[in-house]
Amino acid sequence: MSLCTYLLIKFLKKRIARRRVEEASIDGVPTPLDLPSPSVSLENEIVYGEGVASALYDLNTILAATGIFSNENKLGEGGYGPVYKVVPLFSMITRFELDHDTRGSMADQGKLHDGQEIAVKRLSKKSGQGSREFKNEVELISKLQHRNLVRLLGCCVHGDEKLLIYEFMPNRSLDAFLFDASKSRLLDWTKRFNIIEGIARGLLYLHRDCRLKIMHRDLKASNVLLDQNFNPKISDFGMARILHDDQILARTDRVVGTIGYMSPEYAMEGQISEKSDVFSFGVLLLEVVSGKRNNYFLDEDLALNLLGYAWTLWKENRVVELIDTSLGDSWSQEEVMRCIKLGLLCVQELPVDRPTMSVVVAVLNGDINLPEPKQVAFFAGRSPTTSISSMDDSKQISSQGDLSIVQL
Repeated sequence: MSLCTYLLIKFLKKRIARRRVEEASIDGVPTPLDLPSPSVSLENEIVYGEGVASALYDLNTILAATGIFSNENKLGEGGYGPVYKVVPLFSMITRFELDHDTRGSMADQGKLHDGQEIAVKRLSKKSGQGSREFKNEVELISKLQHRNLVRLLGCCVHGDEKLLIYEFMPNRSLDAFLFDASKSRLLDWTKRFNIIEGIARGLLYLHRDCRLKIMHRDLKASNVLLDQNFNPKISDFGMARILHDDQILARTDRVVGTIGYMSPEYAMEGQISEKSDVFSFGVLLLEVVSGKRNNYFLDEDLALNLLGYAWTLWKENRVVELIDTSLGDSWSQEEVMRCIKLGLLCVQELPVDRPTMSVVVAVLNGDINLPEPKQVAFFAGRSPTTSISSMDDSKQISSQGDLSIVQL
């Protein structure tokens, strides 16, 4: 470390120590001089857990880099909590970093390259997610490597603070563009089709191509991040579930996910399979084509959500009305119609009628012809705010228009 870098670090630490917590925190964040005791048990579970290779970062360093979680550095906020951007002026030193071969013993200290932009996701105390989801995400995503999955660089566990450190995605999440009247024009059809293909490839990797068989369980527009070229990366694996290689179906009494994206058999019976994610993908595909949220009720008389509205237009040969008007004339009729038909097949009532992600990717490549869709699974209601209540209302969390369920 050079003398200039050392002096800069020392200066920043002194400056942070003088700042009052209430000027920068939403949850009462301690200053570096008043930190709680580290969460040793959770920390040990994460670092010494089986097959985990995650770097643990020092909270002081993260506080310095985020300006004690100042609003100026805040990128946004979801069900998990707020996300902050960091452009390190110096290398962030990890306390230790383990790989598969050195698990259980101290390894050399690691560094984050100077100037690399990162994003820090902070678990909010108001979030319905806790240590289980945090640990689940760290353990899962540290084992995954794919161009369409966001890369986890490390984490931090200190007292009540639970932080995830990711590669920074300049264009944030898909919903920030897709559902914004002015920004949606930046997503022409070429970009949207590339986003659809990328999400499909990422899901196929999770289901079939990685050494684990992973069901995401919370695929939605806000969990798809975009890099500087609008390439998509699936994020947020806190609710993911691993199935055995020979396991096709699993059951759970802890239903997690977001209303409107959950398949009927999963939301009502707790059945988990690849087809559950396929349903979520179908909803997301129709959102990308239409530029409308699934919980946006498009027909006031029939009170149909996006799936019901799309199916009605399909039956009446008026499906062109579903296409986002902000696309203008830039879209390819053959590709758009293929995507709409594929989206309707992905949201079929019965799992057996939905394609697998390998078939989805082949369809997007134009290698397979599709059968005609049957009536889709959709929910009708009296207003866009109609929600499904959990047994424990305190477990419900709202995120940018998405209502998440933790337990039914």
